[in-house]
Amino acid sequence: MIILLLGAPGAGKGTQAELLARSLKLKHLATGDMLRAEVKAGTELGKLAESYMSRGDLVPDDVVIRMIESKLKAADARNGALLDGFPRTTAQAEALDTGLARSGLRVDRAIYLAVSEEELVRRMLGRGRADDTPEAIRRRLVVYRAQTEPVIDYYKGKGRFTEVPGEGAVEDIQKRLARAAS
Repeated sequence: MIILLLGAPGAGKGTQAELLARSLKLKHLATGDMLRAEVKAGTELGKLAESYMSRGDLVPDDVVIRMIESKLKAADARNGALLDGFPRTTAQAEALDTGLARSGLRVDRAIYLAVSEEELVRRMLGRGRADDTPEAIRRRLVVYRAQTEPVIDYYKGKGRFTEVPGEGAVEDIQKRLARAAS
């Protein structure tokens, strides 16, 4: 089973993805964590990724997808995986589908954590990060809407999309996600 957890910055994807992956016995693949781990391990893909990251460039989609494919072949992913942080664009979603198909896999469910903009801003301001200013947060949300929201339409078109309210107690959101994933 391959599940994608989608949502705006501050929607709680990281927190919820960890909990959901654990409860469903899926491998949690957070793209940023995965890239850093591959670089640290000095794998061939990690070295390739580092060549981009060290210049401040984004790691190309095909490299990220090859990493995902590699992780899905590991023993701890035999039940599947929950992807957190990828895909962020329709082109990435299409490339992911193509990459998964090479291994006879597909995205089974794309779950969107729906959170109001006011709540997203409140959450991100509460994190206390230096780059989480109201202006920066609003800019990130504009970029998110332009680049990532079309991914929602992509998976809706494939009949594999579910929207889950992402506001409320962590435990309540987790129950909603578990129902959506089944």
